[in-house]
Amino acid sequence: MSKKKHFDLDQPLKHPDHHRPVSRRDFLAQGFRAGLGTVLGGSVFSLFANPNQAHAALSSDLEALREMCGVSATGAGKIPFICFDLAGGANIAGSNVLVGQRGGQLDFLSTAGYGKQGLPGDMVPSLVDAAGNSFINEDLGLAFHSDSGMLRGILDKISAGTASATNGAVIPARSENDTGNNPHNPMYGINRAGADGSLLALIGSSTSESGGNSMAPMGMINPEVRPTKVDRSTDVTGLVDVGDLVGLLSQQDTVAVMESMYRLSDAKLGRVNTRVNADAVIKDLVKCGYMKSADLADRFGDPSALNPELDPDIVGPAGIFTSAELSNDREFQKTASVMKLVINGYAGAGTVTMGGYDYHTGDRATGEIRDLRAGRCIGACLEYAARINRPVMIYVFSDGSVFSNGMIDDSIEGRGKGVWTGDNQQTAASFFLVYNPAGRPQLLGGNATEQALHQQLGYMRPSGDVETASSPAANNVNLLVETVVLNYLALHGEQGNFASLFPNHGLGNSTLMDSMTAFAPIV
Repeated sequence: MSKKKHFDLDQPLKHPDHHRPVSRRDFLAQGFRAGLGTVLGGSVFSLFANPNQAHAALSSDLEALREMCGVSATGAGKIPFICFDLAGGANIAGSNVLVGQRGGQLDFLSTAGYGKQGLPGDMVPSLVDAAGNSFINEDLGLAFHSDSGMLRGILDKISAGTASATNGAVIPARSENDTGNNPHNPMYGINRAGADGSLLALIGSSTSESGGNSMAPMGMINPEVRPTKVDRSTDVTGLVDVGDLVGLLSQQDTVAVMESMYRLSDAKLGRVNTRVNADAVIKDLVKCGYMKSADLADRFGDPSALNPELDPDIVGPAGIFTSAELSNDREFQKTASVMKLVINGYAGAGTVTMGGYDYHTGDRATGEIRDLRAGRCIGACLEYAARINRPVMIYVFSDGSVFSNGMIDDSIEGRGKGVWTGDNQQTAASFFLVYNPAGRPQLLGGNATEQALHQQLGYMRPSGDVETASSPAANNVNLLVETVVLNYLALHGEQGNFASLFPNHGLGNSTLMDSMTAFAPIV
């Protein structure tokens, strides 16, 4: 194995036991096509409202009209939400996030169970190495394996202060391998829970109905907020067009002109009778059209303010990414674009789809390298939220998972771990991380034993397989999505609204829903 060449970071994965890729999802999963990034948005005007940088230059008598016309500088005021769709069936349980038995993450599996999840007997989390170091890392609150590729990537991009204000939960849950029929994407549900942006509601990685690789649950889809495709800085800056006036006049003069247009129109409307029953409604619509144009010029007369490549917190000498990283890696470009829009409140939620995670290639190195990059993208979102002092919820999922047969890859990148041999939906899991500027989110439960059950929502058998009776989400991807949305609401203290927002949900009674909730409110 030490001589076996692994696949390069963006090299397509050619599996002899798979059919030739024919669909968009096939090409994504096997890395023949780069993943894209999308943002889910409602009103076009909501996407670019930065609550920390709003110009607020409109005349005082027009400021009050912003609320009446549905123009907000801060979106809906909900916690920004970003999900990572790792297309192809990535490993999450064991070698990345620890998943245990009934007692939680540290209720250890058998050695054979960890072996199936890619950990050799001398690296299982119950051991301590020769130097006295544990194989458990809890820097992020959620327990990871200390040599997790995703963890190494996250820690590469965040500060110690960001780590100490982060916590997470893992959900052991099966999903089908190599198929787009898994309704994994929760963005429509997050939008129904109240997430919205000042310019858009949702953004995502492609022009699909969900904005990502996996489907969205049919019962949650709302065509009015279909995700807008965003995966590079030009997509971001191209979302706002204030016309030719800004090129001819200064931004201040442009706003003044548009205000004058509003006042003239308003004066004329006051002397007109439209002779229809909805006279007042029609006049309000006309007035708000002029009002929104003035507001757009006020806040986004300079679209470069939205450009992630010009944000010193994102790229540059003190940025999260170096200039070389952002120039040379498409995954970093899409992550930067999505996090710029979502975390600033321009969009309510976004999906970053990363392709090439069907990495059962007979080696371990290919998967480790790709997990490391996914971790860096996740860490970038956490760190950006910390830098602009906003909370964020990040959800990571994949369609299916992989298993190891116990062979070891002793190459440098293989790190002495088990090779990924093939697909196995039984070892699948999803997880989410929450950053809170006010301090680490607190798990529910009155003691450590109870808190462990809220950090791992369900459990696995000693064999390393999901116990399908351990939670509503364990064997039903639709209910996995509902669990994620429930936890999003709970961060706002609004979990009591779940049943009314989703009257046909399958999470059971309030007691069962409480058991599937991880954290106390943070806002």
